[in-house]
Amino acid sequence: MRNQRVAHRYRLSVGLVLGLFGAFGSFWLVELMNRAGEEMQAGMKVNEPDYIVENFSFVRMTKTGQPSYIISGDKLTHRPVDDSSDIVKPVVRSLSGDNPPMDIRAQFARVDQDNTRVTLRQDVRIDRAASKDSREMHLATQALTVYPEEDRMETNQPVRLQFGDATATGTGMQANNATRQVHLAGRGTLVYPPRGQQTK
Repeated sequence: MRNQRVAHRYRLSVGLVLGLFGAFGSFWLVELMNRAGEEMQAGMKVNEPDYIVENFSFVRMTKTGQPSYIISGDKLTHRPVDDSSDIVKPVVRSLSGDNPPMDIRAQFARVDQDNTRVTLRQDVRIDRAASKDSREMHLATQALTVYPEEDRMETNQPVRLQFGDATATGTGMQANNATRQVHLAGRGTLVYPPRGQQTK
């Protein structure tokens, strides 16, 4: 009889202990799942935009207080996770001192690296007016990375470039608007009209 009571108490104690472990285990599992859910939601919130601006215009100034370039577009979406901005139908106007202004257009752009890099894609076009020292320039490509403060740009995509009446094509390009140097890479063509047909 006594052995039966001891065995019963032992089974009851073991059952209580197992029940407590099960309760604590379930509580710990629920807490773990809640924390994982909160972390996932926090990650989603961090990646969400903190502001969206439509029909905007942004002016970047130089250290001397002069306008360096202007970025405008139909819509700007800023994401705080990496301090980047996505732009729909961007227009970048480079204002580089004595050099003629240069307008860059595309369907989409991303601005990052503390607003010092602009990555453009789809139907990228560049137009630079003629000046007393250089002819007008037009460029067409599908992707282009612009560094406005350094007044340079580059791409690894096919490029069509027109200087006055001369036309050149290539795959890949590096250009510096400040020094007016352009390097076309890969196989390409150069069409230069006869001297008598060149536009003065």
